[in-house]
Amino acid sequence: MIFIDSSLPMYVVGAGHPLKARARALLERFIQARERLVTDVEVFQELLHRYVAIRRRDAIEPAWRVLADLVDEVFPVEVEQVARAKELVLANHQLSARDALHVAVMEAHAIEQILSFDQGLDQVTGIRRIY
Repeated sequence: MIFIDSSLPMYVVGAGHPLKARARALLERFIQARERLVTDVEVFQELLHRYVAIRRRDAIEPAWRVLADLVDEVFPVEVEQVARAKELVLANHQLSARDALHVAVMEAHAIEQILSFDQGLDQVTGIRRIY
């Protein structure tokens, strides 16, 4: 099982970027391998937040569609996972709050792999970042 963060749909539907081809290649590889792909509800919120912040509301629907069509399951975020995210950010100053929340959800569901271009995740024991 592989957790998908918000970077994949953003790079897939976004304008030209050095990571766009890599994101598409990874996506194709996972689909062909029939990997079970999952995410959490916070990733959808991140898409909304980012595209509203950069005034690209036109990109919300395509990115949302890519993510919704890609994943097999969307996990909720529970208060226990938010509390665990707090512990993670207090223990690791390199980890962002959003990444800590994803890690907490991953831990709750025994997920060890994440597709992400965020290097801060490399500091988390027990998580293998695919990029």
